[in-house]
Amino acid sequence: MRLTSPSLRLLTWLLAGVASVTIASAAEAQYFGRNKVQYENFNFRVLKTEHFDVYFYPSEREAAEVASRMAERWYTRLSRALRHQLSGRQPLILYATAPQFQQTNVVAGIGEGTGGVTEALRRRIVMPIGGTLADLDHVLGHELVHAFQYDITGNSSTGARGGIPGASALPLWFIEGMAEYLSLGPVAPHTAMWVRGAMADSLPTFRQLEDPRFFPYRYGHALLAYVGGLWGDQAMGAILRAAGRSRNVATAIQSVLKLTPDELVRRWHAASYAAYRPLQSRTRPADSGGTRIIGVDKGETGRYNVAPSLSPDGSRMMFLSDRELFSIDLFLADARTGEVQRQITETALDPHLQSLQFIQSAGSWEGSGRRFVFAGIARGRPVLDLYDVERGRIEREIRFPQLGEIFNPSWSRDGRYIAFSGVSGGLTDLFVFDLETDSLRRLTNDKFADLQPVWSPDGSAIAFATDRFTTDLEALRTGPYALALADPATGQIRQIPGFQNVKHLNPQWSPDGSSLYFLSDPLGITNVYRVRLDDGGLTQVTDLFTGASGITETSPALSVAQGTGRLVYSLFRADGYEVFAIDSAEVLAGLPVTRSAPGRPGVLPPPERDNALLVEILEDPLAGLPASDEFAVQPYRGSLGLTYVGQPSLLAGSNQFGTYVGGGAALYFSDILGNHNLVTALQVNGGLKDVTALVGYQNLGNRLNWGATIQQVPYLTGGYAAGTATVNGEPSFVEQQLLERQTNRDIQATVS
Repeated sequence: MRLTSPSLRLLTWLLAGVASVTIASAAEAQYFGRNKVQYENFNFRVLKTEHFDVYFYPSEREAAEVASRMAERWYTRLSRALRHQLSGRQPLILYATAPQFQQTNVVAGIGEGTGGVTEALRRRIVMPIGGTLADLDHVLGHELVHAFQYDITGNSSTGARGGIPGASALPLWFIEGMAEYLSLGPVAPHTAMWVRGAMADSLPTFRQLEDPRFFPYRYGHALLAYVGGLWGDQAMGAILRAAGRSRNVATAIQSVLKLTPDELVRRWHAASYAAYRPLQSRTRPADSGGTRIIGVDKGETGRYNVAPSLSPDGSRMMFLSDRELFSIDLFLADARTGEVQRQITETALDPHLQSLQFIQSAGSWEGSGRRFVFAGIARGRPVLDLYDVERGRIEREIRFPQLGEIFNPSWSRDGRYIAFSGVSGGLTDLFVFDLETDSLRRLTNDKFADLQPVWSPDGSAIAFATDRFTTDLEALRTGPYALALADPATGQIRQIPGFQNVKHLNPQWSPDGSSLYFLSDPLGITNVYRVRLDDGGLTQVTDLFTGASGITETSPALSVAQGTGRLVYSLFRADGYEVFAIDSAEVLAGLPVTRSAPGRPGVLPPPERDNALLVEILEDPLAGLPASDEFAVQPYRGSLGLTYVGQPSLLAGSNQFGTYVGGGAALYFSDILGNHNLVTALQVNGGLKDVTALVGYQNLGNRLNWGATIQQVPYLTGGYAAGTATVNGEPSFVEQQLLERQTNRDIQATVS
């Protein structure tokens, strides 16, 4: 979050914003033109650890205790990596789900793609639990890096007290890239995929790193991983301190690394090409075994073409795309030609749906091919929309007020049941909804992640991805996702054989139910694989240079037509995501799994690191991890604290007309959750008659927002006249000063 230089005018505008903030429309979310609405009142508590004040509400307490332990572990890791201890206590504000997170009053402008925010003024971290322990751990580490960045480059107290940290002036690629590197390390298959994708066109120059066309998280991560590998991970803190002082990353790089930024980037390019170029001759292009049906060539609209879902006969496809510019929407296309036949949703114009859950969810076809189900958010809570494809309308919407979010609904072949991954208390579990009885049944109930369920053709099993076989809950060491089968009648779960210590995601059944297709990255590149359920035999369907992927590492990107076996997947390219189809039975059967590849495709260069401090830190799950019974909990008290001080001013002067003294200051107060805001300003311009004073209060704690402003603003105008006149009978030269004073006093109140 960036702020400009303060002034009395800015604070006056903020106070006028007591009205505008509560009623003005703003594009605060992924969906263009959508107002932020607070649908719920959250009864916050405060959990206190050694270094953190963790704000949570009762429904997410179990997940909040896990987050508190992770936060202390991250504090230990980052204080060692950056050689710094945070000043004061660190606020951490948790929401159970992304839709609830988007209702926060701490910061504005939170869109669907925002995983967390750390604001600069009071160093508050605000984030959702995220649904899985792996996402929670990553985002928490990422945001805490920002807290360290602000503290290292700012004032010595948590409140900032009027000073904007130097990190706020630094480019995103550096700030976000450092947060990604220190929270993920150099083993990062998803970032490596982005680098390989850019190699087909060009990797960014140093100047282009600030170009919005180049995603700052990924390219900043890759470049700083290169720096850490050659100069040691301690270089992160050294560059940050130098850049904070000068507010110039280029100067800091030259000072610490002793080479120009352009030379650094040139060497990074060379290392990247050396690491990944040998893979190009060892992999197979997507069109060697399949057909591109949705592309991102010049002239084609839509860079994001993701979450494909094939109809049972393989002739039609639903997918999510940004081809309508203002939002990501659901489209129906001819699965043979890629021609878009219909736009299903118009979320930029429809006030009903706030989200299509496009980052982590895909929809599902009914066995007849007549209906399609997809998940969304309406009025802050999840819904399932059943869409009649033939009639072109939503025929039914099912609300789930007891849940936080719904991902990846899957329709049973007989059309009676819908299985999905649902968020409750901040974490995901499996649920089954009976369309005939309108009843919801929970299949799993634990802290493990259960994702992307899909019904078997005969309805006897649900395949899904889970970390329950690899995650250690006591040590909070998250493991890679494995494939599993759940019995929908008994809830019993068994693991499906696969690769060792790598992810297995997005399972899709073959039409006869004998095997599963899935996404995995045993060599560091995500490809489509197939496993036979009778003997666990594995084959490899694709062998890509970039990878099969959705928007994130765990986003759905694969679909199989249940009537024909046709397969589609999303392919990552530097300029977007394309959809490819595979029809050949020979290709779908797969080849023997490739067991080796040149170099280490999932590791960011350099492959050999001179200083492995960060790797050592990240591999130790116990260092800094406290026991959960060490935490005290108390009610939240929304007391106001000084958040910001406008730049004070003082002016004095004297001449033949007299002495002048003036000055002013502005103070901004708020509670930690941003529900109560108070702004005061005082400006003195000579005498008491010329005092400007302003007090404004804003209450955002409920859906009904209100505020009031009281102000006095004097306006002084005048003129000067000179001429001759007779004074006391003598001709004289007379100078006159003409003053007109007007004082406006206003009281304003707003309710919205």
